[in-house]
Amino acid sequence: GFFQSYAVEVDVKDASNATCLYAQWMMSFSIKYETNSSDYKNTTLSLGSNVTHNGSTCGSDTQAALLAIQFGEGHSWSVNFTKSNETYQSDFITFTYNTNDSAVFPDAKRKGPITIVVKDTMRPVQLNNLFVCHNTDSVEAENVTQIFWNVTLQAFVQNGTIGKKESRCDADKPTAAPTVVPTAANKTTPSTTTLSPTPTATPKPMENPITGNYSLKNGNITCLLASVGLQLNVSQDKPLLININPKTTSANGSCGNTSASLRLNDGNNSFIEFIFVLRNASASVRKFYLKEVNVTLLNRVNGSVMASADNNNISKWDASLGTSYMCQKEQTLEINEKLKVNTFNLRIQPFLVKENKFSIAEECFADSDLNFLIPIAVGMALGFLIILVFISYIIGRRKSRTGYQSV
Repeated sequence: GFFQSYAVEVDVKDASNATCLYAQWMMSFSIKYETNSSDYKNTTLSLGSNVTHNGSTCGSDTQAALLAIQFGEGHSWSVNFTKSNETYQSDFITFTYNTNDSAVFPDAKRKGPITIVVKDTMRPVQLNNLFVCHNTDSVEAENVTQIFWNVTLQAFVQNGTIGKKESRCDADKPTAAPTVVPTAANKTTPSTTTLSPTPTATPKPMENPITGNYSLKNGNITCLLASVGLQLNVSQDKPLLININPKTTSANGSCGNTSASLRLNDGNNSFIEFIFVLRNASASVRKFYLKEVNVTLLNRVNGSVMASADNNNISKWDASLGTSYMCQKEQTLEINEKLKVNTFNLRIQPFLVKENKFSIAEECFADSDLNFLIPIAVGMALGFLIILVFISYIIGRRKSRTGYQSV
């Protein structure tokens, strides 16, 4: 689905009506919840146009400042700030969502408010500085992904005056281009020659994505292994292909006895979750398969959500428990009519990983069909070579006999 998120602006005043805490930002939430049929669904909760900030406080040298908002049908979010002699920083984020909101959580099994608390990762900011982060940031905990962008804030504002000096987040800092010293080799000389228009270059086809290696641990033991190249295919006015870069992608998730999940975060722009479950193929054989895929795609320019979709009826990547599934050929997972996930060089094992290594692989039909054709092709080539040798032998014999007869 597609949705609109609203910007929030909170200006907290002290007893003298001077600003002591200021914030403006945009955010949304991706939440997985259990339904009455014991399935899990993904939903997106965004801020509406009506947001209150009851309970927000200024803070002091000995007391934390609190930024708190309320929105929708019983949902709330808050973050507290602490300060030292020279800096301030956010501490804990508290988020409460209400599954009684049937418009957002249809058929939810658990009813009522659910609260999660997570440590924020914001770096200390110099006092009197304004913290600014236009790029997307996210925090994940307990089946909830909190997504933030276009953030401007300052805690412990002095004398009611917002700071003019900005402290930027790392994602906003530009990468400086290397300085090139002019030399005879690279110095540009004005030309008086009339040049013909440069022909328009034919766009290059999209390259296959780089294969990434991901793993999850249960304590100190590896419980899930994955090796795959991933590409998002978004259908819109102009089709869009996005390769997932494993160098900027982080992995988390969960390992269980009957289900496992792998969540990939591509630099806070793409969120992809794969959910695996077990089933009994027979009385003695158990198999795992990919049951569900959830995708959230953010706009890389402003951080807004371009698309969010899930499909909980995939039923692919089937293999026996204790083995891995492998498919080197390109595969396509259709999430909905507008969003697909292409996979390349896939190998996955979500259960019973031993010694941090993949177990023997069960190959997809496309790979096994290729492996079947290779020996046939080799056999045909050898047969053809034998026929050529035999024909050459016959011709040679005939020439020898002709030579003897002429003598």
